Parts: sequence; C-alpha cells; structure tokens
Amino acid sequence: MCLFLFRDDQMFVHPWKGIIANIPTTLQDGKHVGESGRKLREDLAKKGFNPLKVQPLWNRHGHSGYAIVEFNKEWDGFNNAIMFEKSFELDHYGKKDYYSCRRKKDKLYAWVAREDDYYSGGLIGEYLRRNGDLKTVSSKEAEDRRKTSKLLTTLNNTLETKNQRLQEMQNKFNEVSSSMSTLMWQKDDMIRAYNEECKKMQENAHNHFKQISLEHERNAKCILDQKRELEQREKELLQREAQNENETKKLQHEKMINERAALEQKKADETMFKLAEEHKRDKEKLHREIIKLEKQLDTRQGLELEIQRLRGALQVMEHMNGDGDADTKKRMEVIQDELKEKEEELEDLEDLNQALIIKERKSNDELQDARKELITAFKDVSTRAHIGVKKMGEVDIKPFLVAAKRKYSAKEADVKSAELCTLWQDYLRDPSWHPFKILKDKEGNCKEILDEEDEKLVELKTELGDEAFNAVTMALKQMNEYNPSGRYVVPELWNFNEGRKATLTDGVQHLLNKWKLHKRRRY
Repeated sequence: MCLFLFRDDQMFVHPWKGIIANIPTTLQDGKHVGESGRKLREDLAKKGFNPLKVQPLWNRHGHSGYAIVEFNKEWDGFNNAIMFEKSFELDHYGKKDYYSCRRKKDKLYAWVAREDDYYSGGLIGEYLRRNGDLKTVSSKEAEDRRKTSKLLTTLNNTLETKNQRLQEMQNKFNEVSSSMSTLMWQKDDMIRAYNEECKKMQENAHNHFKQISLEHERNAKCILDQKRELEQREKELLQREAQNENETKKLQHEKMINERAALEQKKADETMFKLAEEHKRDKEKLHREIIKLEKQLDTRQGLELEIQRLRGALQVMEHMNGDGDADTKKRMEVIQDELKEKEEELEDLEDLNQALIIKERKSNDELQDARKELITAFKDVSTRAHIGVKKMGEVDIKPFLVAAKRKYSAKEADVKSAELCTLWQDYLRDPSWHPFKILKDKEGNCKEILDEEDEKLVELKTELGDEAFNAVTMALKQMNEYNPSGRYVVPELWNFNEGRKATLTDGVQHLLNKWKLHKRRRY
C-alpha cells in the first residue's frame, strides 16, 4: 500500500516508471555515447530503489541523455519510485529544478513519470505511451480491491466445490463401507448356516448308522440263539445213537492205541540212531569247514601281503614312470577304476550339495520377499504397537527437542530442534563423514568401533548434551550395520517390546492376533 498522500485525480504512468535526464554523453565516431542502463540500474539499486531495469533512450544522433527507469508494478514498486523522486528533489535535482534551471550542472535529474510526461512529445512521450498507461492511485487501489475480491470469490467457489466433492466421496465411502459390512455379515451368516447344516447331517448319519448297528446286533443274536438250539438238539440225538456203539468202539480204540504205541516206539529208536549218525557226520563236516576256513584265512593274509607288496611296487613304478607286467597294470586299472568310482560319488555329492544350496537360496529369497511384504504391511502401524517398522539410521528428534528447550523459548524450541535433527540426518547421509576406527584385539582380529573423539561428535556432545549425542551415535551404528555404502534410512521389522529385530514368526503371529481381535469385536 502507498505510504505517501496524493490527489485522487493525480495520474501516474503504470507500470510505475521514472525519468532520468541530463545523462552525460560524449561524441565518439559521430555518435553520442553515455552510461549503460545496467550501470545506472546498479547505482540506483545500491541506494535502495530496487529498479527492474533502466532503459536509455536513443535517437539518430545516439544517446539522447534520457533514460526510463522501470519499477515493480505493485505498491512496493510505487513506493520505490516515489522515494526515488524524493531523493532527487531533496538534492534539488527534481523535475522543477530541471525545467527551471537554464545552466544545468553536470548532475543527473530524475522524477516519476506522470500525465504530462505521458502526453509529451519526443522520445520520452513515445516510450511511455508505447509501454504503459495512466492510472490514479485511487483507481489502482480500486483495481487491487477488485482483483482481491475476485480472487476471494474464486477461492471460495473452489473451496465449496472441493467440499462438495469431499462430501460426495465421504458419502460414497460410507455406502461402500455399509455394503461391505452387509456382505461380511451375510457371508458369516452363510458360513454359520452351512456349518450348522453339516453338523446336523453328520448327527443324522451317526444316528442312522447307530440304529442300523443295533438292528444288526439284534438279528445276529437271534440267529445265534437259534443255532445253539439246533446244535443242542443234534447233540442229544448223537448221544442216543452213540450209547449203543460206545462200548465196542472203546475196546477197538484201546487196541489201536496199543498197536500205535509199539509202532511209535520202534520209529523213535530208529530216529535216535539216525540222529546219532547225523550228529557224527555234522561234527566231521564242521571240522573240515574249520580247516578250510583256516586255509582261506592263510590265503587271504597272503593275498593282503601280496596286495601291499604290489601297491608298493605300483607306487615305485608310478614314481619311476616305468612299465609293469600285465597283472600290475590290471591291478592299477582296478585301483584307478575304484578311484574313478569314488570321484563320481564325490561329484554326485557335490551336485546334491549344490542343489541343496540353490534350494536354500530360493528359500531365503522367499523369506526375504515375505519379510518385505510384512514391512510394507506394517509401515502405517503406530510405533505403540508390539510389532512395527523401525527406520534404521534415522535420528530421533526427542533428545534434540529436550536440548532445544534448555537453550531457546518454548515457541522456538520446536523449529530449532527440527532444524538440528535435519542437519545431523544430513551429516549421516554424507559418505565422506565416517567417524569409525579400526582396532585389533590380542588375537589379531580387526573390529570397527565408533570414534567418540571425532570433531563433530565432540562438538555435538558439548553443545547439545549426552541425549542428542546418544541419539546420533545410535543412528550411526544402525546405518553402518544396515546400509554403510548407501547411507540412507532402511526400514526394518522390529519388536518394540523386546527392543530387537522381529522374526517372520513374530510378524505373522502379530497379524493373526490382530485378525482374531478384529473378528471378536465384530461378533
């Protein structure tokens, strides 16, 4: 808004322009030459007038000694133009001074372009009419008010349209949610009805089978009773028939038994004789087998000695690269065949091992894919949950907020803590900063540890305290462990209750527990 007072009917050239007159010129090669527009703009900018550009006016003789200064078309540009005019007027180098002084000094004269300049003849009037129009301060203010009002109207209409669209989307979301809930209830009802029907059918089948079994048992018992009755009647009849022949058969039976006993005794004596003969023959055969085995053992031992001797001879022949006899070559071929067979077995084992390695890698890839899917599923879960995603290498802002509250007011602490946390996060992303050192233990093993004497870390601890220092070092260790080359934050599935990396079992169990809880709430 304008800071100066003017008549409502006073008209200025818009966009706001200033006029510089009496610019010194020199004659070179038949043409007048003066200061460039850039040099004039830099001089005015140093005085705080902030011109957009300075355009010298030229005619057929060269530099005319006039230049047009263009300012920002808004109110700040107008204020700069008026200050520009007042500055020259205070030094008596304004518009009135320029036109009233007959003998002008070697100084620049300047003023703000108005209505009389706009309609003047010559280069100045032509330039102003070509590059601007006339406006009063009040008309400019009215125009700004109209633009502001139009902008507010447009924004209000846009906001109303957005709100209507949002309400439509909310209504549609509510409809979809209601429809989904209805479908879920219908699905659950169908499942319950199906389960009840299956249970009922199973009970009916069980009862029917039980009834059939009882009927079968009754029929079987009835048949068994009838069978026993018939057997008893048959037995009684046989007993009556046997009573007449019983005595005769008894005598014949006793006689037959005596004859059989004598015959069996004779057979037993013959059998005992045969067994004695067979035992004698077996004993002699066993003795012969023992002798044969002793001979075979002697032959085997001799053969082993011969094999050892041949192996030694074979080794000597291999070292001497000589030619052996046919048996030696054959034995060498046999040994080579056995060695080849063992090598083939080793190759088979290596193929099996390679197949197992490929299977293990495939399993590991599948486990990693499953872990990535869990991380994606848990990204939006609150850190207050038992299982969630932790960003390894991200600096915790809470210690910086505590340190900022000790040094700044409560209003500034939030902004300062965010700035400091962002600064240190940028430090962590810088691969050129690696505050670690290598140490060797007594056994000569190398171990990389944090260098707490690093200049930046010492400065952090001194200025912001141990809490901020611990937060940064913790993020450094995590980034060095999870992503030392990329130096960017890595999401990890995390067990917040136990403060450790979560397993796939933890994540799946947590999802199952959430699903069961959600299902109980619905019912």
